[in-house]
Amino acid sequence: MASLSPEKREHLYKILVIGELGTGKTSFIKRYVHQFFSQNYRATIGVDFALKVLNWDNNTIIRLQLWDIAGQERFGNMTRVYYKEAVGAFIVFDVTRSATFDAVDKWKQDLDSKVQLPNGSPIPCILLANKCDQQKQGIAASPDKMNEYVKEHGFAGWFETSAKENVHIEEAARALVNKILLNDKLISTNDLGDPDKFGLEATIIARSPY
Repeated sequence: MASLSPEKREHLYKILVIGELGTGKTSFIKRYVHQFFSQNYRATIGVDFALKVLNWDNNTIIRLQLWDIAGQERFGNMTRVYYKEAVGAFIVFDVTRSATFDAVDKWKQDLDSKVQLPNGSPIPCILLANKCDQQKQGIAASPDKMNEYVKEHGFAGWFETSAKENVHIEEAARALVNKILLNDKLISTNDLGDPDKFGLEATIIARSPY
C-alpha cells in the first residue's frame, strides 16, 4: 500500500508597505504580485492588500499578505490597527524626491513603536529606493551612504528598485521573506544560498476590510 504524502504546511505572513504618498508603493506590489505596471494608479485610500503565494518547498506554502497603506494615513491613530500582527515591512521612498527620503526615519520609528516580534525586537524592515530608473537625488545617489544609513537605523537591508522596469522587485521580496523565515525558525542560514526554493503558485488581489 502506497504511503500518503505529508500534508502541506501553510504559513501566512503579513507584510506592510509604507512610505510617503507617491513613492510607488502600489506599483511595487502590483509588479511583484501581478507582474504588471501602470502609470495611472490612483492614490490609495486607507488600505489595500494583495496576496502572493510562494511554493517554499514540497511541503510548505507561504502566503504573503502585502498591506498597501496610504501615504496620507501616516502616523494616524489607525496605523496601529493596520500594523497589528505584521512580521515584516518595506519602507519605500522615491529616489527623485529627497523629501520622501527625509521622512523615512519617522516611518521607521513609527513602525518600531507600534509593532514588534513576540520577543520584543523590531520586525525586519527593508528600505526600497524606488524609481531607480530615473535621476537620483541626495543620498540615493551614494550606495556607501545608503549602506551606512540602513545599518545605523536598524534596517534589514536596502534595494534600488524600479516597478516600471522590474528592477530588484523579486530580490527585495525574497530578502524580506528570508528574514521572516529565519525569525520563524523555518529555515537556517544554510538555506539562504538556495534561490530555487521560491516559485509563484497563484496570486489574488483583495480589498481591506477596514
